[in-house]
This record gives sequence, structure tokens and C-alpha cells, in this order.
Amino acid sequence: MADLKPLLDEYGIIFEALKKLPDKHLKLEFLESLAELEDNECHRHRQFPKTRLHRVRGVKQAIYRADITKVSGWRIHMQYIDGKIVLKDVIEGNRHDDVLKVIRTKKGRYS
Repeated sequence: MADLKPLLDEYGIIFEALKKLPDKHLKLEFLESLAELEDNECHRHRQFPKTRLHRVRGVKQAIYRADITKVSGWRIHMQYIDGKIVLKDVIEGNRHDDVLKVIRTKKGRYS
């Protein structure tokens, strides 16, 4: 059995994403992205072929961004807190370029 990294959803991001994502294909891609983020082997080797997980530049906090799909533009924002993945937001495809603006509008979520 695969070693999993704990994933916390304190803001209901999974529920929100499943409501907001426009079609079943993107919903399935979202769940596959979460599975990759939970996979400890990806973290150990720092290889995330599906989500292309990377740190957001331009903010003091360690906020990370992962693709749901590269083409659609939908993204997941997350942070690592005490070795756990904490989901912070799901970003719509048309807003993914304004990453700093999106973070500033919901700065209460990010620690």
C-alpha cells in the first residue's frame, strides 16, 4: 500500500471544487490531482508530473500551487503545516494568472 501524506480540508475546498468545476472530466482530474498530492513518493522525489506542484513566488508565506489540468487553467492552492498538506483554495481557469491578487483577497486563509 502506498504511503500517504495527510491532507486537511479545513475550508471545504473539495466540496467547493466539485460544485465549481464545470464538467465531470475536470472533477475526475481534480481527484487525480489530490491523489498525486497525497502520494508521499512524489514528495520524497519532488516529482509531480500531473500537478507540476511549485511554490508561489512573490509572497512571504510558503504557498504552493498545483494544476488540476494545465490546459484548463484550474489550480489548487495549498500549504504544508506540520508535515500535512492543507488545502487553501481552488482557482478558476480564468483567474489563475492573477495568483497574487487571488491570495491577497483571501489572505485570512493563508498562514
